[in-house]
Amino acid sequence: MDDLSSEWQRKGATLSDKTARKEYGLTQDEIGQAIEAGKLQYRWNSIHGNPFLRLIRSEVEAVVTKKHGGDYLKNQQTKTELASIKRELRRLKTQSTALEERKSTLLADLGK
Repeated sequence: MDDLSSEWQRKGATLSDKTARKEYGLTQDEIGQAIEAGKLQYRWNSIHGNPFLRLIRSEVEAVVTKKHGGDYLKNQQTKTELASIKRELRRLKTQSTALEERKSTLLADLGK
């Protein structure tokens, strides 16, 4: 029971049904079927009155692996990580541009 409890509380060990659909390419029907078959445990959560299912990531990965194969899972994880890296690079580029502009402004003020 402690292992199950720790899975629900460990950071990154759970994900929402929406995230499972986005990251792993599952449909809501596939998630529902896996829950009914006892392959996925879930908990109801709500943020600002919007309900969603919270799922255990390792169980979702096991369902995806069984349904589509290990290569599909690895491919989906690689795509997700690549998207995250691209997002972070865009954020850093924007931040760098803002800092360069601020630097130019400060140097111009010093030159006066």
